Amino acid sequence: MTPADSLEARFAARMGALLGPEFPSDIALAVSGGGDSMAMLALAHGWARVMGVGLSVVTVDHGLRADSAAEAAMVAAECAALGHPHATLRWHWDGSGNLQDAARSARLSLIDGWRGRISHVLFAHTRDDQAETVLMRLARGSGVEGLSAMSERRHVRPTTSDGFWQIRPLLAEARADLRHYTDTLRLPYVDDPSNDDPRFDRVRARRALAVLGDLGVDAETLAATAQRMDRAREALVARAVTVAQDVLRDAPMGDLAFDRDAFAGVERDTQLRLLAAALQWVSGAVYRPRAAALEAVLDRALAGAGGTLHGAQLSVGTDTLRIFREYQAVRDARTVAGQDVLWDGMWRVSGEAVDGLTVRALGPDGWAQIPDKPARPIPFDAAQSRPAVFDGDLLVACAALFHGLSHDVTLHRPSASFVAFLQLR
Repeated sequence: MTPADSLEARFAARMGALLGPEFPSDIALAVSGGGDSMAMLALAHGWARVMGVGLSVVTVDHGLRADSAAEAAMVAAECAALGHPHATLRWHWDGSGNLQDAARSARLSLIDGWRGRISHVLFAHTRDDQAETVLMRLARGSGVEGLSAMSERRHVRPTTSDGFWQIRPLLAEARADLRHYTDTLRLPYVDDPSNDDPRFDRVRARRALAVLGDLGVDAETLAATAQRMDRAREALVARAVTVAQDVLRDAPMGDLAFDRDAFAGVERDTQLRLLAAALQWVSGAVYRPRAAALEAVLDRALAGAGGTLHGAQLSVGTDTLRIFREYQAVRDARTVAGQDVLWDGMWRVSGEAVDGLTVRALGPDGWAQIPDKPARPIPFDAAQSRPAVFDGDLLVACAALFHGLSHDVTLHRPSASFVAFLQLR
């Protein structure tokens, strides 16, 4: 292999494409201690010295194995030897939901809370991870969106901040090549035993790839398919953006409304794409809803029945399809009114008259305490999930219905508009 073909050169080229030409002064690396992430640490260390970029390293200890703390300490020791600051973030699984999904969400949230002003965080996903993801999504019946799999550069907003850029500079690299690199440099790393646990979908996908290779269905082929699907996804997003600009109608702040007839007249893939993005926009969900559930709620909406999905509700009127936050999803959410507090991760409620009081969903009990509704209020089903201010059980303010004490309500979204949000999907 010539110097131009070296792993270091390929890494530098991807970093230039993903972060250049004006590089940030500091970036972060998510390093678990496995072979892939330790290879990324070594590559980034060499690259950063040349480029004059500061590195900060974080390890998330999920506490799922007895050795996890020692592995985080190993990463910390390597970072100390290289001269980079390191932090270990700890998470405890409460036993609810899917373990791997919960761990992934927690990892992003913890990193988001730790990163400070750093806006770019490197993750060591490889071509093999890409292929395994495509295979798992294929098994779930995913379409273009799912099969386009991971991107090298993705904006994530896991908590209440503006989010950060998740950078994957090793997506074109084979896991075996990275392992050879770590072994050649005699870098420390650990082999997570869960990588061989057949209870996990990813492990079963990895084993299936070993068998499918005889048919030519290998990591390289699936990764190439993911790239082609990503190109198709870009074209479909562009189409959806054009349609969105035509079908969007005025709606109360926080809600969305589509022209019913115009929406019904476009092709199904665009309908699904618009609906999925609308559900995420309204609910603040990080991930798209599952394809089967999305198809089912679209069918109900087109038939005029509406429904709920992904923490949002669809209501079909004579000429509009409205999407708004589902009351049941926020029924138990509580916070305190104040400048630095977000309710439901999106609404900031503040003002001298209400600061320190409880913010929760208006709900049917709050609605009942408003004697004179505005002439054209937000409909009851949508108003229930709006933020309102209570003193005990007494409703004292609800900006959505122009009721009660004077206060400020600001909506914080990951993008300036739904169309801008749609372009990031």
